[in-house]
Amino acid sequence: MALAGVRVIELAGLAPAPFCGMILADFGAKVIRVDRTKTGMSLDTQARGKRSVAINLKTPEGVSLLKKLCLQSDVVLEPYRKGVMEKLGLGPQELLKENPRLIYARLTGYGQSGSYASAAGHDINYLAMSGLLSRLGRSGEKPYAPLNLIADFAGGGLSCALGIVLALLERKRSGRGQIIDASMVEGAAYVGSFAWKSQSIGMWDRPRGENMLDSGAPFYDTYQTSDGKYVAVGAIEPQFYTQLLKGLDLDPGSLPPQMSFTDWPELRRIFTERFASKSQEDWSQVFDRTDACVTPVLSFQQVSSHPHNQERNSFLTDSNGEESPRPAPVLSRTPAEPSLSSDPFIGEHTVEVLKEFGFKSEEIEQMMTHGVVEGDAIKAKL
Repeated sequence: MALAGVRVIELAGLAPAPFCGMILADFGAKVIRVDRTKTGMSLDTQARGKRSVAINLKTPEGVSLLKKLCLQSDVVLEPYRKGVMEKLGLGPQELLKENPRLIYARLTGYGQSGSYASAAGHDINYLAMSGLLSRLGRSGEKPYAPLNLIADFAGGGLSCALGIVLALLERKRSGRGQIIDASMVEGAAYVGSFAWKSQSIGMWDRPRGENMLDSGAPFYDTYQTSDGKYVAVGAIEPQFYTQLLKGLDLDPGSLPPQMSFTDWPELRRIFTERFASKSQEDWSQVFDRTDACVTPVLSFQQVSSHPHNQERNSFLTDSNGEESPRPAPVLSRTPAEPSLSSDPFIGEHTVEVLKEFGFKSEEIEQMMTHGVVEGDAIKAKL
């Protein structure tokens, strides 16, 4: 795989950093998640392909052990607030001094500088600070955050993974690592570059929820069908809009012009009534194999059985029978080969990993006895 041979130390966290680590693991990196001891069950739902080592970072021995792991790795991925790693003596300046090839990725909400650098927050806060939240939502309603996808995952985990891959690529040329300061505020804003840079061409110059792509246009929205399900409509271009009206059996001459903003409420009323007259499946039969840009809004339960997704094997099933998306994008020569085994429990691979890093069985046994590491469930493998 593309990242084969890359060793990553991921310090356990929630959502964005685990997603970043999963991306790297899916494409071949050896990702070792460092969990804290005595924490019970892991909340990392993005642990596919990772291994877990449990280390007690409240002990000097645990901190020393983690340092050894970091110094023998290619990438360190940490999700803590500014200053936490420095207090442990594991800040990037210290580690890069001993391992100049190390790539040290710091994924936080507000970044490593600025007055909010040490502040707590979540996706909705970072999205608000990026400017994007002010543009999300329907007309006359308050701003709406679409799950925690934009800041946590797109602007956070995904952009951090890109930064790591870029740093790995540059390291081949310079032989040197570097520090990645991944701010979810800035990542979310960057993901929203289209909205920022399209204001001058009239795409986002109206109030929230009244523009072409934010549910303002009746030809770019969702509609309920007779069976209580939904279809998505994205017929922007004139030729696609013509196909939409044909499928809806509407006479263009009896309707207001497509781009007449003042008539959009009336068009929406007409479309709403027409879509409510048939089931989702009926409309799929009408619009499939056309360029009307009308598709069913698929549930998690439906998505893997849709013919298109089946043909591309877009979803996979793990050893527990749970479905999830296949890694994207698809590479022709070195595609991702995601693990289908169960996600690791805390400390599952402590012994295995420490042996790979050169520790002897006696040393590992001693660390377990003194509570420096955990791995009782596999202690018999010593």
